[in-house]
Amino acid sequence: MTTSSRDEQYAAFVAARQAHLRRVAYALCGDWHRAEDVLQTSLVKLYLAWPRIHSAGREEAYARQIIVRATIDEARRPWRRRERSGIEERDVPARADLPYEERSALLDALHELPTMQRRVVVLRYWLGLSVEETATDLGISTGTVKSHASRGLESLRGLLQETGRTA
Repeated sequence: MTTSSRDEQYAAFVAARQAHLRRVAYALCGDWHRAEDVLQTSLVKLYLAWPRIHSAGREEAYARQIIVRATIDEARRPWRRRERSGIEERDVPARADLPYEERSALLDALHELPTMQRRVVVLRYWLGLSVEETATDLGISTGTVKSHASRGLESLRGLLQETGRTA
């Protein structure tokens, strides 16, 4: 593969999937600025691995896995523990067919979940990954995925009922 065709294929993938990957990053970390940082880090790593993963046809899965791991890495950085952004946008739909108020309530409730429950719920139910794919992306067992998913959904239902929304 020539460098120019590699760059063209990579650019086409990023142009087609960047908005989706940005929403995934936001859903995982809950902050637009951090989501942008995570996405940029992920896109650099994706570019470096592009020849290997593109030939295998695993671009989407690899990009998602990089985002998950970059989100975890960013959360572990010492300065992230000290700073919290108070500015959040609420314009990304969790589901396209929900009215804005319900999407906003869902995202608010989602970001009140503990970190691992939020990650599992986003990967399993927003992105529609299987238990095994979720376990692989997060580096945990399938049993752990199931328990976090169960607890996360139960917590989401409770949080949404408190606000008068249904799950």
